[in-house]
Amino acid sequence: MERDNKDNGKRIDRREFLKRFGGGAALTAAALAGCKTDDGTSDSEGNGEIVPGKMTYRTNPKTGEKVSILGYGCMRWPTVDNDSARDSDGEIDQEMVNRLVDYAIEHGVNYFDTSPVYCKGKSEHATGIALSRHPRDKYFIATKLSNSSPAVWSREASMVMYNNSFKELQVEYIDYMLLHSVGMGNGMDTLFARYFDNGMLDFLISEREKGKIRNLGFSYHGDIRVFDYLLSRHDEIKWDFVQIQLNYVDWKHAKEVNERNTDAEYLYGELQKRGIPAIIMEPLLGGRLSSVHDHIAAKLKQKKPDESVASWAFRFAGTFPGVLTVLSGMTYMEHLQDNIKTYSPLKPLTDDDMAFLEEIARQMLRYPTIPCNDCQYCMPCPYGLDIPGVLLHFNKCINEGNMPSSSQDANYRKARRAFLVGYDRSVPRLRQADHCTGCRECVAHCPQGIDIPAEMRRIDKFVEDMKQGRPF
Repeated sequence: MERDNKDNGKRIDRREFLKRFGGGAALTAAALAGCKTDDGTSDSEGNGEIVPGKMTYRTNPKTGEKVSILGYGCMRWPTVDNDSARDSDGEIDQEMVNRLVDYAIEHGVNYFDTSPVYCKGKSEHATGIALSRHPRDKYFIATKLSNSSPAVWSREASMVMYNNSFKELQVEYIDYMLLHSVGMGNGMDTLFARYFDNGMLDFLISEREKGKIRNLGFSYHGDIRVFDYLLSRHDEIKWDFVQIQLNYVDWKHAKEVNERNTDAEYLYGELQKRGIPAIIMEPLLGGRLSSVHDHIAAKLKQKKPDESVASWAFRFAGTFPGVLTVLSGMTYMEHLQDNIKTYSPLKPLTDDDMAFLEEIARQMLRYPTIPCNDCQYCMPCPYGLDIPGVLLHFNKCINEGNMPSSSQDANYRKARRAFLVGYDRSVPRLRQADHCTGCRECVAHCPQGIDIPAEMRRIDKFVEDMKQGRPF
């Protein structure tokens, strides 16, 4: 299955690998029995370089495989113009992908998650080139049957996709194969069209019996009926793992973020009842937990000055003993290094830490920012409002922590004055939210899809409640 990949595809044998990266490249054998957490020593030398050999591992209960708690999500490989291939049509920077993979493997990462549709269809190819340069027993490949479009629901089209994954990844077997994004579309109807009616699930089960697939699972999004149905057939299908969205906001507040979502506490609990390992996606909630409001970031840094804001989210996801690995789509080396540091070794959160993050989650949801980037496309308002000015002042006060949760808060008077005085200074009174008529002329021009009149009503009510000193 080898092919000519020119310089980017050159294989390296074990001797060359150790020559380049040193003896520390070998994966540590200090894996965890079950899902206990490793209590290693310091993860870095005096010069700040991360020392290999400290990664925390979890044990796959079916195979006994030692899986790194940090999994590499291959959805955001870098492009030659230093962008993410998830969002860009640019050419993938294969040399940089190789460097990221080499560094990850050197520091103990051994789980790589891709899909035929990631990076606009180019992820499996780039991932296969980078990983095939290493001994096959140094990494686990996870990919998906991503037949989400009706055009590829047929057995024939699904089989083409399945077989192409082996070719692109340059492997003879897939370590972790997923039914991709179940619960999306029309829920149960879509699930049956993609995997049951065409016989593809039965085929994948037979491929697992032959050893072409080592572990079979699914990634869940959306309709909870689909999740519950698939778990109800666990005794028959014997799922080896399930991929779910889990982070410290979605743990108890998933529906407040997206009404289609289900609390991760429930999803994880159902897997635990059946002894099914969980693989975690979206530990950063689409990046939101790495770029929190300024005052929340300050609280996180005050509690752990030497740790990044993002590390709190990764430690949260890794703390649960039934988690096999936590996925992160790492485009840049600094992200990879920070996540390796967090998990080399993992220091599980304490009960106090968990309570602290629950309060952080509540604060984040209390006042969500409005995704206005001051593009001015909504302007001019026919009634004279300074729409961006109103939205940006509201966001600024959220980021600075000048948003009391109730009139009983200790800092209510200070926050009230800061908001109201700043509002009058930032936006002339005749151009404030209370002058919105709800004509909706601005809505069609907003590239962010903001329901501007609804936000104006919300802000105006907030302002009036503070002016009148009403409880809220």
